[in-house]
Amino acid sequence: MPDVETSPAADLELIRDAGREAGRIAMRYFKNKQEIWMKGGTSPVGEADYAVDRFLRETLTAARPHYGWLSEETVDSPARLGASRTFVVDPIDGTRAFIDGQSTWCISIGVVENGRPLAGVLDCPAKQEIYLAALGSGATRNGKPLAIGAPPVPPIVGGPKHLLNALPEKIAANVRRAAYVPSLAYRLAMVASGELTATFIKANSHDWDLAAADLILSEAGGAVLDRDGFRLAYAGPVPSHAALVAGSGALLDRLVEVLARAGAEAA
Repeated sequence: MPDVETSPAADLELIRDAGREAGRIAMRYFKNKQEIWMKGGTSPVGEADYAVDRFLRETLTAARPHYGWLSEETVDSPARLGASRTFVVDPIDGTRAFIDGQSTWCISIGVVENGRPLAGVLDCPAKQEIYLAALGSGATRNGKPLAIGAPPVPPIVGGPKHLLNALPEKIAANVRRAAYVPSLAYRLAMVASGELTATFIKANSHDWDLAAADLILSEAGGAVLDRDGFRLAYAGPVPSHAALVAGSGALLDRLVEVLARAGAEAA
C-alpha cells in the first residue's frame, strides 16, 4: 500500500524530475544514429526508447518500491496488479516522429491509483515544453495554467480518417480537420491547451499513451471518453482500449454519439 503521506503533489515532483533527466537522455539520441528494431514487424523501437525506459524504471521503482510498473517497453508482469499505485510510462510516445527527426514526441509518465491518474508528466524536450498535472491541482504547460476556453470557429478536430469520415454532414461541414499528430499523448495535450478542440483516438491505444495526458486534459477541463461516455480506468489487467474521443463541452458529447454509432455499425 502507498504511504499515506505520499500525496499526488509529491509523486508529481518525483516524476517531473525523472522526466526532465529522461528527456536529456532521449536528446542524446535525437537526430543521431541509433539502432532500430521492429516490434511485431510493424512498430519501431530504438535504443533511445530502451535507454529512457531503463532509467525511469530504475529511478522510479527505487524511489517508490511498493508501486507497480507498466511501460510500453517493459515486459508486463501480473505482479503490478497487487499494487494500489502504479507508474504508467511510455518512454518515448511518438517513436516514429523521434526516428524521423520530428519534434512532436514526448516522455509520458503517470501515477495511477486504483485505476485513476493522480499525477502526470509529458516532457517534450525537442519542443521545450513540459506539461504537468496533479489530481485536483490543475494542469500547466511550462508553468502556466491550462484551462480550456471557448472553442475556435470552426472547431479543430483530429484523429484517424475513418472516424472523421463518420462525422454527420452537419458536423463535418462546420469543423476543420487537424493535421496528423504522431504522438497521441501530445495530441491530447494539444486539446488541453486549446490548439485542438477535440480528437478521435483509434482502437488499440494503451494506458501508457493515455494515462498522464488524460489527467492533464481532465485538470484543464476536458475528458477522454469511450463510446458509452465513460472515463477510462488505467493499470488494470488489460491495458488496451477500444476507440475513444477527447475534448470538452457540447462538441465532445456529439462526438461520443458519433463514436457510438460508428462502433455499432462496425459490430
